[in-house]
Amino acid sequence: MAKADRRIKKTQDALKNAVLELMAEKSFDSITIQDLSDRANVIRGTIYLHYMDKYDLLDKLIETHIIELGDRCKAAADLDFASGSHIWTEYFEENYRFFSMMLASKGASFFRSRFLEFLLEEFKDEVDVTQGKNKGLSEAMLIRLVASAYVGVVEWWFMNEKPISYQALAEQLGALLERNCN
Repeated sequence: MAKADRRIKKTQDALKNAVLELMAEKSFDSITIQDLSDRANVIRGTIYLHYMDKYDLLDKLIETHIIELGDRCKAAADLDFASGSHIWTEYFEENYRFFSMMLASKGASFFRSRFLEFLLEEFKDEVDVTQGKNKGLSEAMLIRLVASAYVGVVEWWFMNEKPISYQALAEQLGALLERNCN
């Protein structure tokens, strides 16, 4: 990695950390570019070299995690629901600060929407409405139910500061998905 690339990454990381720190203190809407500049210890112009505005910064931060979840989902494609959920919940544990901020803060409803949209795509191939207890049900409705429930459980886990281990969360999410998708 070239020296300029390292400086760019260092600046972007500082800005991403700054937005998370500030969101822990106040709503995203009340965060200013000056707040970000001060917290990341960069001049305002530097922010605009990397991002259009604070929304673009937050969007790029969210996108980074959504892409990583997608990659982990592809890696878990052949696993059962519990094993696949373990891969995700381990990632949630590793990135607790980010996800707790995004799912538990009032100013991050757009993350919840992006996460839900991501899950709707991921669960499309997981539900079966051609046989078993789900035969004849609306596929779109079942996918929405499963994805919404998944977001709700993950939100509960973060908002309650991890009341169970991420491994136990994975086991229970896996069992719930197994019951509702097949």
